[in-house]
Amino acid sequence: MKKTLLLLSMMATMLTACSDDDSDNQTNDPVISPATEIKGLYIMCEGNWGSNNAAVDFIDFSSSQYTQNIFEKSNPDIVMGLGDTSSDMQAYGNQLWVVVNGSNKVEVLDIETCKRIAKIDVTNCRYVTFNDDYAYISSYVGPLAADNVQLGTVFKIDTRNFNKVDSVVVSYQPEEMAIIDNMLYVACSGGYRYPTYDRVISAIDLTSFKKVSDIDTEVNLHRMRKDSNNQLWVTSRGNYADKGPSLICMNKDASGNLIVSNKKDIAVSDMCIVGDSLYYFGVEWDNATMSNKVSYGIINTKTQEQVPTTIFNNESFKQIEVPYGIIVTPDKRELFITDAKNYVSSGKLFHFSADGSCKWDMWTSDIPSKMVFYSK
Repeated sequence: MKKTLLLLSMMATMLTACSDDDSDNQTNDPVISPATEIKGLYIMCEGNWGSNNAAVDFIDFSSSQYTQNIFEKSNPDIVMGLGDTSSDMQAYGNQLWVVVNGSNKVEVLDIETCKRIAKIDVTNCRYVTFNDDYAYISSYVGPLAADNVQLGTVFKIDTRNFNKVDSVVVSYQPEEMAIIDNMLYVACSGGYRYPTYDRVISAIDLTSFKKVSDIDTEVNLHRMRKDSNNQLWVTSRGNYADKGPSLICMNKDASGNLIVSNKKDIAVSDMCIVGDSLYYFGVEWDNATMSNKVSYGIINTKTQEQVPTTIFNNESFKQIEVPYGIIVTPDKRELFITDAKNYVSSGKLFHFSADGSCKWDMWTSDIPSKMVFYSK
């Protein structure tokens, strides 16, 4: 395992400055916390399928120290480390939940020390969200088998004792989730059913924990975010053939039913909502050029319109080969974007000011994805 400690202080620094030529120039500038209440940033790195090299990295803004694979360092007695191929990471109170899809488990960590609190076994687990004292984990349930694709399941976990207290069957291959008005909405991709993808959002009543409906939307759903106006933003990856990707916005009608109110034919691979701004990037394969087409943008969630901006015109954004994760600070609107590079080796973390100027970048563990701010 890599054991890289970057001391980014005036005395000992190895932080790479952003530059147009992506050279290995070094700078003595210390890392400055993007917000006084934010003390650090956890970076989940998926690792390579079957390689058992999933990792959690951490940058401590107060001490200017970057640590690769802090999970392994904080839990030396766990023989297999974090495990094989992580898919999600979320904070809940003083807990950090890491979904490790390939190892069929969820690791619950102390958010201050990154030490294991509990391990929860969930077959083919995908994503996690929280409400009151409970965690909800989406699961594909069964292994990939073209002749026996199973419906998905959402498990209800008590965050106080980490026991499974309930489960509910949803549609095929459930992905991200969001909660509005005591309803849990689950984006279902049907990814194992290619080329006949699923196209529904399963709606679960949290009181009874029963599925009440499947809402028809677009094919191959993935990401899901709730904004401050209780609107639901959901991404569709299309079918990679005659149906392109899209971003849909959903509202409740007069009868309380969730319906599509807006649809934008754009690729959104990941997104982050801060205030009334939805920051996103899209990575879409272009058959004509045989390469990825990368795009960035901001949408005003109140007007549901694209925001004119020059933020992403900065040359430093061209250094990012495959954007893979995004998070934005709530006060200064500074951006952190991960770069998966070639998907098989070390990735990079980029830090941009609100105006799009790049402050620094650094190497991470393999395939950096989800990020979580840490506030003491």
